[in-house]
Amino acid sequence: MVPHWAYVARPAGALALAVFLLMQIPCVMAQPATAAPIELKLSVAVGPVFALGKAARAWASAIGEGSHGTLSVTTHPGATLSQRDPAREFVALHDGAADLAVGSTLYWSAQVNALAVVGLPWIAPEPAELASLTRGEAGEALSAAVLRAGVVALALAPLGHRAIATTTRSVRTPGDIAGLAIRITSTPYLVELYSGLRGQPNAVPFAEADAAFRSGALNAQEGNVATFAAAHLDTQGFKDVTLWGAIGEVAVFAVNAATWARLDAAQQATLKESARAAADELAQTATAEAEIAIGVLRSRGVAILRLTPSGRAAFAAAARPVYDRWAAVAGEAMVRTAEAAVAATPH
Repeated sequence: MVPHWAYVARPAGALALAVFLLMQIPCVMAQPATAAPIELKLSVAVGPVFALGKAARAWASAIGEGSHGTLSVTTHPGATLSQRDPAREFVALHDGAADLAVGSTLYWSAQVNALAVVGLPWIAPEPAELASLTRGEAGEALSAAVLRAGVVALALAPLGHRAIATTTRSVRTPGDIAGLAIRITSTPYLVELYSGLRGQPNAVPFAEADAAFRSGALNAQEGNVATFAAAHLDTQGFKDVTLWGAIGEVAVFAVNAATWARLDAAQQATLKESARAAADELAQTATAEAEIAIGVLRSRGVAILRLTPSGRAAFAAAARPVYDRWAAVAGEAMVRTAEAAVAATPH
């Protein structure tokens, strides 16, 4: 006969094993599931072939890495989040169609009036002067204006100056603008600038521009030199480009206010630090982009004219009524701060 204690020993061993296994279940269940990253949409008006687009892509990548995967950013170039219209980009950012954006003061000034100070005719015609608007009191004032408009600005970077390309004659004096049919970006102060210089500004759609240039209906193009080179304006009859420092642009790295508020302190720090790093890089990339484009245009037979300070002064005097009109829009305090920053720029 098997002793009575033998029947007890086997159940006790099985019970101990069962208890051990049950104790492990809470340990497994207690392991937290990896949270899905917060998905953010970043708007930019151009693709990565241009400096602004490269900066947006670099910022998106840096956010993902710096947040250790808690944030994931998808870049939407071509202003696709704002109906492919850069002038609507700030609205898209403000209203939440975009979480982040890297935009230009040229376009965003339609909604943030103070940003128009950057584009005042010849306010900051030298690269160092334009850069001064992104730092110190001027930079803080621009960022504060963006915040008052409901968006958080994290960093600013000088984007460069726009130029004018012509088919019929080079632009050397204010009188050379008179009568030119100029294709422009449809922004109010560009319209007023060229109209004030007795030109004929036209916001002709891209699809119609080539035929208009070839027929002579348009004989000038306003824009940046990188775009001139990429569009092969030399094949459309353009012979001259004037670098005159008339209209400067500053890039703004910004985030939707509601998006900013729902991020934790570490994520906010990542956005801000990576924006500042991308802005520093953009300042250098934009300068290099312009110089490369100038070299490309020259190699294609396009004459490049860079106005001297005295040459620019004649244009600035002729455009003074436009300056005063848009200075009132930007605000007296903003304009005085910007003018002081430019005046203090070492030369």
